[in-house]
Amino acid sequence: MRALVTFVYLFLYTPIALVVLFSFNAGRNASEFTGFSTQWYGRALSNTFLMEALQNSLIIAFTSAALAAIFGTMAAIGLERLGTRTRAVFDGLFAAAIVVPGVVIGIATLVALVEVFGIINPLIAAVWPGDQPPKFALGYGSIIAAHGLFTMALVTMIVKARIASLGRDIVEASSDLYATPLTTFRQIVLPQIMPSILAGFLLAFAFSFDDFIIAFFVAGSNTTLPIYVFASIRRGVTPEINAIATMVLIASLFLILIARFLMREKTTTN
Repeated sequence: MRALVTFVYLFLYTPIALVVLFSFNAGRNASEFTGFSTQWYGRALSNTFLMEALQNSLIIAFTSAALAAIFGTMAAIGLERLGTRTRAVFDGLFAAAIVVPGVVIGIATLVALVEVFGIINPLIAAVWPGDQPPKFALGYGSIIAAHGLFTMALVTMIVKARIASLGRDIVEASSDLYATPLTTFRQIVLPQIMPSILAGFLLAFAFSFDDFIIAFFVAGSNTTLPIYVFASIRRGVTPEINAIATMVLIASLFLILIARFLMREKTTTN
């Protein structure tokens, strides 16, 4: 069993270690290490197109994660007020949203947006007084919407688990002391679930920042960092691509570790 587990971990993490190693390659060949150098990190950070794609990814990831954190928290609180059977149905729907393949979500979102735009744009053109009415199209908004809906399910499950662990005692005690529902939420419930909300936000940010499949379908003319990397490797893998992958890996691990620390710290405190 130990040998099997060791083999599985080596199979999973050896390619990642090789990517990190060859990002410090002095030569241009991504599969032949000729010496240690950090030049490819400098080239990656000075690449104008790469920096533009990175900026797009940061804006999209932050916005979609913020929306997911807000609406995911609202959904988690609402689910706790439902009956057992109704809550079980919604729990299954949220779980399904997490496990559904990204390609299915991407295609479904693309089809839905195209149909909606096909209805809304003619209506705007009919009532717009000018000659050039605004048009809804694929771009920032479509990626944010797709990532926000996908990651909202993740935030909901995280925050819901935290709310379930609180119990109703503190809420009922607050009500017995004549606190309004808003005061109870703001002073009692929100501080208790805030670490879970932050953890969900960070995980949603990481998922959105790293996503390629969903963004590829709904990005339109915009380019995110994963899309840029995919377009670059079609011309061949270079140490610059390895450097980009290493930086993204480190940033993602950092966010996940912070989210894990927040969730573990709150559990230990309780």
